Amino acid sequence: MLGSDCRLQLVCGGVAQNSVDDLSPDILGWAGLVYEQTLGEEKYTYVENVKNPKSVTLVIKGPNAHTIAQIQDAVRDGLRAVKNAIEDRCVVPGAGAFEIACAAHLTSSEFIRKAGKGKNKMGISAFAEALLVIPKTLSANAGFDVQSVIGALQDEQAEGRSVGVDLMTGEPMDPSVEGIWDNYRVIRNFLNASQVIASNLLLVCYTLKGSANG
Repeated sequence: MLGSDCRLQLVCGGVAQNSVDDLSPDILGWAGLVYEQTLGEEKYTYVENVKNPKSVTLVIKGPNAHTIAQIQDAVRDGLRAVKNAIEDRCVVPGAGAFEIACAAHLTSSEFIRKAGKGKNKMGISAFAEALLVIPKTLSANAGFDVQSVIGALQDEQAEGRSVGVDLMTGEPMDPSVEGIWDNYRVIRNFLNASQVIASNLLLVCYTLKGSANG
């Protein structure tokens, strides 16, 4: 991570030097406005109107250390979500819309007919049910009847709509219209992690069963 001095050098267009003997006008940085401001008991130096404004400092204030830590975590999570979206160049409808749609696809008659033979059918059904945990949790945390919300979402999804749960009303809504999105890599990673964890659990169960029989 670059230190504050390095960031200041970059945004002002200066060149770092190890000796005052090497100083010259062409290596000096430039800023249109530099001033000091006191916030609470701390003094901060503000540098504005620079050549390369690609770095900023966020000043977080709060009544206590716990509140400041929560704000800091929220800011970091928000910035990370934006960074992920920029790098992925895509997003996924949020509010449980992906999970509802994926569960509906897995339990569709066409998909079951192609892949759901023998024990596969049980595994597919279990995975589809597990996906619904996310919209169920959203509904429960918002104080709504889980079964009613999930039923309404599934009815809307059956009609070909992309729907998620509205945490204000408990009704189905289009997350793309409301601007509610999930990071693509988050969805990709939890899908990958879920099958890895399930496989490991099944392997442990098989090992314990074999040991018990032995």
